Amino acid sequence: MTRKISQIKREIKTMKTIFAALIATAIMGTAAQAANADGSYEVASLQSATANTGAALAQPAKAKTAKNNINKSPIQRQLIAFNENVAPGTIIVDNSDRRLYHVLGNGVAMQYGVSVGRAGFIWTGSNTVSRKAEWPTWNPPAQMRAREAKKGHFLPVSMKGGINNPLGARAMYLGSTIYRIHGTNQPSSIGKAMSSGCIRMANEDVEHLYAAVTIGTKVIVRD
Repeated sequence: MTRKISQIKREIKTMKTIFAALIATAIMGTAAQAANADGSYEVASLQSATANTGAALAQPAKAKTAKNNINKSPIQRQLIAFNENVAPGTIIVDNSDRRLYHVLGNGVAMQYGVSVGRAGFIWTGSNTVSRKAEWPTWNPPAQMRAREAKKGHFLPVSMKGGINNPLGARAMYLGSTIYRIHGTNQPSSIGKAMSSGCIRMANEDVEHLYAAVTIGTKVIVRD
């Protein structure tokens, strides 16, 4: 009799565990449906993104978390002490640190995480911002298209701006060169040497910098 009572108690405990799991699953499923029904899609600048991406934002999508938000940098921008003898407004890109410093004057600068040129594409020098563009069109150079084609990656001749565009939300063109400071749809590359020479920033960061930079701003890229 004692054995039967113990067995019954174990069975009741097991049934309670299964029942609790079923309730938890149902609750999670309801929450997921609510997130999907919301149709929200986090972008660096929702208003400008909607105007430029159209159908890409019209599709319902689960709200992105901070971990997988394609616009957010894994390296948080921050105001830091910066006492180098350069004019306020100057942009300094440090290839070794993979950081961009926007010098604000009075001994401070805004520091951003960036991606710089990978081996064979890294460069140094100085130039000025010659043009600015929101949700820029990407026109990969013929050399890049040929190089990627050898790897089996066939790039378009031109790609309109949008959330899936490799140039991201903003671009600041450097002189008459092919290089830019621009956003990216690959924020996981921030803090690494992965670009073809351009300076990549997360979309939220490039929008922040873009708003503070004028045509003619000096840009120094150094080791």
